[in-house]
Amino acid sequence: MHALVSIHDAVFRQVERAGNWLLPLAARFVFASTLLLYFWNSGLTKLGDGLFGLFSPSIGAYSQIFPKQLEAAGYDVDQLGVFHWAVALAGTYAEFILPLLIVIGLLTRLASLGMIGFVAVQSLTDIYGHGATDDKTLGALFDRFPDAAILDQRLFWIFLLSVLVVKGAGALSVDTLLRHRMQPAIA
Repeated sequence: MHALVSIHDAVFRQVERAGNWLLPLAARFVFASTLLLYFWNSGLTKLGDGLFGLFSPSIGAYSQIFPKQLEAAGYDVDQLGVFHWAVALAGTYAEFILPLLIVIGLLTRLASLGMIGFVAVQSLTDIYGHGATDDKTLGALFDRFPDAAILDQRLFWIFLLSVLVVKGAGALSVDTLLRHRMQPAIA
């Protein structure tokens, strides 16, 4: 029995060691392959027309982020203030910048933390702003249906992002490259 425990410990010590670089890399790969284009396409719907659309959010941005306020303003974005404009722009930029930072592994922990906040705000906006409270969309934890868009899917997103907050970007990342460049050369 002692030999079996020793083999087990030796094997899983290697697995744990490999996990320190493999888990963050896998988390970034899963994020890139499942969520990168989701967020970028969402960001594209929020940009205004032409080059200056980078500074002038579309009505889609306001309807996604401030649905009740836009409705109260008669769908006239000029009725909304600077605060609404700034939040719409920040949300739009976040959908492009934060996922890119995660994928390339630059400021990964902060970008992942920012994405967790983004997903939380997105979920609250869906629930309270858009009224997504039906069982199929909202879902429920600890039920037998794992396919609800808000509680089930986004809990997985947050878990994935939490792995990156805790573990960082891993060995194959810009963070690691910069960290190695900033270390003094050992003579």
